[in-house]
Parts: sequence; C-alpha cells; structure tokens
Amino acid sequence: MENILLIASSESDSNIYYASGFLAPDSFIYLSTQGKTYLLMSDLEIDRARAQSKVDDVLSYSDYEEKAKRFGAEPKFMDVVSALLKEHSIADIAVPFNFPLEYGDALRALGYTLSIKREPFFSARAIKTVSEVTAIRNAQIAVEKAFDEVIDLLRKSEIKGNQIYWEGVLLTSEFVRQKLHLKMMENGCVAEHTIIACGVDACDPHNVGTGVLRANEPIIFDIFPRSIETRYFADMSRTVVKGTASDPLKKLYDTVLEGQELGISRVRSGANGKEIHEEICALFEKRDYKTGRVDGRMQGFFHGTGHGVGLDIHEHPSISRRDCTLQKGEVVTVEPGLYYPKIGAVRIEDMVLVEENGCRNLTTYPKFLEID
Repeated sequence: MENILLIASSESDSNIYYASGFLAPDSFIYLSTQGKTYLLMSDLEIDRARAQSKVDDVLSYSDYEEKAKRFGAEPKFMDVVSALLKEHSIADIAVPFNFPLEYGDALRALGYTLSIKREPFFSARAIKTVSEVTAIRNAQIAVEKAFDEVIDLLRKSEIKGNQIYWEGVLLTSEFVRQKLHLKMMENGCVAEHTIIACGVDACDPHNVGTGVLRANEPIIFDIFPRSIETRYFADMSRTVVKGTASDPLKKLYDTVLEGQELGISRVRSGANGKEIHEEICALFEKRDYKTGRVDGRMQGFFHGTGHGVGLDIHEHPSISRRDCTLQKGEVVTVEPGLYYPKIGAVRIEDMVLVEENGCRNLTTYPKFLEID
C-alpha cells in the first residue's frame, strides 16, 4: 500500500478536498499510510477540521513543530512534515504531478524518495457514487433553471436591424452573462468564464464572448458552474439564434446534433472514447464538413468530444483523440462542435452517466436553434 502525501489548499485542489472532505483556503497536510488517513492542521483550523473532515485523525501542527525541534533549533515547514513521516517510518512517498517543486526538493534533500503520480491521482474519483451523481444533477438543475430564464428573455426581446433589445436594453454578452450568473447564484451555484459568444466569436471555442449579441446569428452558450454546497460542477452547451438562421447554419446545426446523438448512443461501460470521437469525426467528414486550417485559422471539429465532470470541470475520463476506456459510474460530457467563420458555429453539450449497457443523460434541457 503506497504512502500518499498531499500539501495544498482544498479550495483550489480537488484531490486534497476529495481525500479529506475538508474545505480551507490555506494549504494543509494530508497523509495516507498503512490504511489510515491524517491531517496535520494549524491551531487556527484544527477544531473545525476535527468536526468536518472525513480522515481518521487530525493532528496538531504545533505539536509536530515541537517534535521537529529535536532535529534542529528552528524547524522549517518540511522539517515538521518530516517529523510526521518519521513517526510512521515512511521513506517512500507518492505525490501528485502538481506537488510544489520546493517541497519535493526539500523532502528529497531530507532523504525521502518521491514518486510522481499523474491524474487521476485517486482512481476512485472517476467512479461517481449515488450522492455524487445527485450533486452533479442538482448543479445541472440550477443551470437549466437559469438558462430557461435567459431563453425567456430572448423570446421577449425585439429585433431592431441586426440588434436585440430587451425592455429597451441592448443585449450584450456581458449583460446576459450577468443575468445568468445571478440566477445560478440564487440556485446555489457560482459560475465563472461562462461562454456567451455570438457570430464569428463563437468560432473560437473558448472565446467567452463580448459586446453586442446580434440577431440571425448563432450564439453559443457554454455554462459550467460549481455548486457552492457540494463543490461539484455541471456543464451544458446550447447554440441558439434569435430570429432566423441561414440554411447553411441550419444544416450545420442538424449535423452537430446528429453527431452528438451518435456519440451519446455509443457511450457505455467498456467503450473506447477514442473510437467514439473518431466515429463522430467520420460522420462530419461524410457530411462534407472538413477539419483543417484555412487562412491561418482552424475550422471544422478540432476539439475533443467530451471530458469527465466532477469536483473539477475537466477530469478523467475523456472522449477524444487518445485511448480511454469508459467505466460504469463515470460522468462525461458529449459536446461535438463545428466552426466555420463563413457559416457560423454550433456546439451542443450534455452530461451523461456511463452505465453497463448505455448511458443516462443528466441533461434534460431541450435542443432547438431558432428563437422567435
């Protein structure tokens, strides 16, 4: 059984939060050895950690600081960590790929052997429990409630020229994003970097979108908030047009939807994510939607089909160009897209739970292109 050492803030590092169940803004120490788990906490956080964490024992940093003084007058941080490791007769440690270099160098200098373990650091994280699936679904419900209000806003808006007005207000990405974020916050979720990209902006898949939202052009919404209570994410994308979509854009939309439905139909335990991705790529090629660089810009389908969702918005597994076998209990997105500046851009994304003989869609929001 390997010895695991994590040193991080659980507000920013999902592995230490997953392992400890304790949320704190400052870094703390997690140790797993011989089937037991420990936190080494400052006096500021020790009582809260004992009440809220899920580890076997919470230890006092100041106590181990005193123990470390036996090895030096003024022990440094790694001397205190070393005192804990020595108490458990540990010489070899597994650490994550993002373990601070300073700490790694200090531990090696003290004689410890470190092995770097890449993601998924905890393989069990990929297989979601019933409560984790519920947490993800609840975050998705917040997404759908908020997005429904935005769609209602767009339905009630007026088109003047190529611009969209709601109650006399010119609609911009920033205005609609604020409405969306506030509504998700009312439902217990916090969102950042939500994509509301119109027209050519949407042809850059990670362009969050700025400025005026124009009528009769595609608007990509990519919404991925985190639950304040559970820390689990949801992720959904939809593409809509306020007004009338061009015939080429309608065809593009129908093709992406066909590709997404194909991908969802292929998700099941034991399926290879690479094969699913390649099948969607082949469908797009068959429909004469080529992928490649045109005038110095990538066009077509040039990102992965999907990624895992949980305590991180992007985590194991993947449906992409690399081999990855899907397992029952994983939550993964299916989000193909096509991007052509002369036509427009379309991306449609759902989250699905991998099951033995298929998958269960955790996204229930309808898919449509035009809004009158």
